[in-house]
Amino acid sequence: MALAQGAFVPQIFSKRLACTAELNCTRLVQTKKLASHRAAAQLCKQRILQCSAQAQAAIQSVSEAPPLPEADTKGMSAWLDGLKWDTGGLVAVIAQHVDTGEILMQAYADRAALNETMQTRLATFYSRSRKDRWCKGETSGNFIKVLKVFLDCDRDSIIYQGEPIGPACHTGARTCYFSEVARTDAGLQEAGHHESRSNMPANSLFALENIITQRVEQSSQNPGSKPSWTAKLASNQELLCSKIREEAGELCETLERQEGQERAASEMADLLYHSMVLLNVQAVPVEDVLKELRRRFGTSGIDEKASRKK
Repeated sequence: MALAQGAFVPQIFSKRLACTAELNCTRLVQTKKLASHRAAAQLCKQRILQCSAQAQAAIQSVSEAPPLPEADTKGMSAWLDGLKWDTGGLVAVIAQHVDTGEILMQAYADRAALNETMQTRLATFYSRSRKDRWCKGETSGNFIKVLKVFLDCDRDSIIYQGEPIGPACHTGARTCYFSEVARTDAGLQEAGHHESRSNMPANSLFALENIITQRVEQSSQNPGSKPSWTAKLASNQELLCSKIREEAGELCETLERQEGQERAASEMADLLYHSMVLLNVQAVPVEDVLKELRRRFGTSGIDEKASRKK
């Protein structure tokens, strides 16, 4: 369902949002293992400025107009009437990251919370413990800017797909789902911590990103040991760039020589892996690449290229 273009964000929320974005970026960069303090400081500054700009852009895209009553919004009452509410007048709501696909959190919403979310584009829920409506981020500054809303086939569950500003979990983790449960010979075991991403659900792309980071860090922590291929690539710019060019050429050859879909997928995997090592070297999260791709949706390739800075 399409969302309203305006949104209500009180001034205090806006200030908190920008400050929280800067703090989160600082923490992100401080955990990165870099060769020198100067490089770390420079990267930290760049990321803070980038996140601050993103936060300000999010603020500027909303207005100060409060949400209208349900009855004053065309089609709202009819849509809400068509949902299957539980005995408490609630539906389950899942918040999903628009770029990574991560499940950020799960909560509940009543009619008023859904009405507010649809108009403000800020994830709003109903607290069963406090028995009151709440906008995610209203105290922490960690908002979720909702871009799309999805309804399941039984009409009793909602997805808020959006862009998180700061961590989704009250622990400071990017997602509330950071504990993995596995069946072992010793029984069911839980593993995971809110300060680590190793046990958070991740698709193949982000799992690869985590593995690359681990390989590079292991090599830096054990300088006397034989480096992995990933660590070797990360430490040799000339080798890394030559491999990326080589893999790009081999991918093109799968088309030129009609080598088939399986071969094309294999060569694309090689190119993607080597390119992600380069991103790691430059401290660029894959998430930033996906965000940039989303920014280009609906934009002519010719216009996008012309808009780039010289």
